[in-house]
Amino acid sequence: MSSNYTLADLDGAVALLRRGGVLAYPTEAVYGLGCDPHDQGAFERLFALKQRPPTQGVLLIAADFAQVERYVDLAKVPAEVLAQVQASWPGPNTWIFPRTAAVPAWVAGTHAGIALRVTAHAPAAALCRAWGGALVSTSANPHGEPPARSAQTVRDYFGDALDGVLDAPLGGQERPTVIRDALGGAIIRA
Repeated sequence: MSSNYTLADLDGAVALLRRGGVLAYPTEAVYGLGCDPHDQGAFERLFALKQRPPTQGVLLIAADFAQVERYVDLAKVPAEVLAQVQASWPGPNTWIFPRTAAVPAWVAGTHAGIALRVTAHAPAAALCRAWGGALVSTSANPHGEPPARSAQTVRDYFGDALDGVLDAPLGGQERPTVIRDALGGAIIRA
């Protein structure tokens, strides 16, 4: 049976993640599925839940830039670009950066870069702070289904196959965050 957590029990949610669990949690617009990005077994379970091809890659969500800095190849990012991105954070903006070797290959999939977001959504940021780093973030839905916008929909989709749900409010955005290429500015997902 999957566990249910509230913001008052973030320690329990973090303990589940540390045990290699997959946790659904609220983001700006939809529930996300998350796990430790460095735990390949947890990551493979997450993709099995989603029934998603592992070549697609996922983004990482964090509470502050320090939690994602090691994943960005800063030598390839002009200072003015980094300043522009940092001015948009924390916020509902996902940026793709050139990645460092610290990004596990399974997280990036077949992509050359890494998608990162420093969230302003209080519950997701609190989870990342309690975890102590960035987490995998991909929409909580089986591949091809609409993203879950409630904890109940998450449970309906995954049942006991999911390890846990952080039941807290969404951030009020109507759509998942825009994804842009940090270097060129191209919009990857509107």
